[in-house]
Amino acid sequence: MAFATSHSSQFGMRGSAALEERSVQSNASLLDAFDFSSIEEMDPSLAEGHRVVYDREVPFELRVQDHEAGPQEVGTLEAIRCKILALGEELSPQHCRIELTSENDLFFHFTHSVDEHSFRAMQEQQKLMIDFPDYVSVVIKMLNNCIKEPHSFLAVFVMQRDGHARLDFIQNMEYKFVELLSCNFHASPEEVVRQQITFRYNSVKSRLALMQARLQDMNALVKVKNPSLLLQLQKAPNRNVGLPKR
Repeated sequence: MAFATSHSSQFGMRGSAALEERSVQSNASLLDAFDFSSIEEMDPSLAEGHRVVYDREVPFELRVQDHEAGPQEVGTLEAIRCKILALGEELSPQHCRIELTSENDLFFHFTHSVDEHSFRAMQEQQKLMIDFPDYVSVVIKMLNNCIKEPHSFLAVFVMQRDGHARLDFIQNMEYKFVELLSCNFHASPEEVVRQQITFRYNSVKSRLALMQARLQDMNALVKVKNPSLLLQLQKAPNRNVGLPKR
């Protein structure tokens, strides 16, 4: 009997997990149904011909460094949006730019910019075993490792008062910490920050307008097919109709 109870409980948990997964997939499908390409094309980051090759939130440890006291020993953990942009062909890129932004602080905007010439200096200084065409893919792999294995791979972002910053990718080998790669950043100019905030504001506003228009279409359809259901939906807009209560 104990086995049957345990088995039933596991089945219920699996069913609940499957329901949640289908709900997430459904929400993703709903967003995919909207065409946001025209909005994304207005991104000022693309003005010089770059293309976005990576755009995800990554857990960062943020530290502030004073010249006299040195960097904080323990920083704050925050999800930072990392956008990588490349210029040129995939196998022979001309330029790479990494932009860091935060949903918690709209004025947080740092940029890392590197071409083949400046990469050589990084290569010599850090004894890197990769060439410039591989740089983007290596950074992407490290960022993804920080997402998938946050206890083993760390992204530590150290900011200085003068606007300079450094992103250190560190691997926890249990018995020691190994620094894999360091990227120098600088706080973006005020004009760039203003352009980015304006774009993000207009992007959210445009996406909201598209979704509100879609909602109006759904209301009109439900009103014709099932008016009583529409009344029910309008009375309880925040409840998930048809889903069991938890």
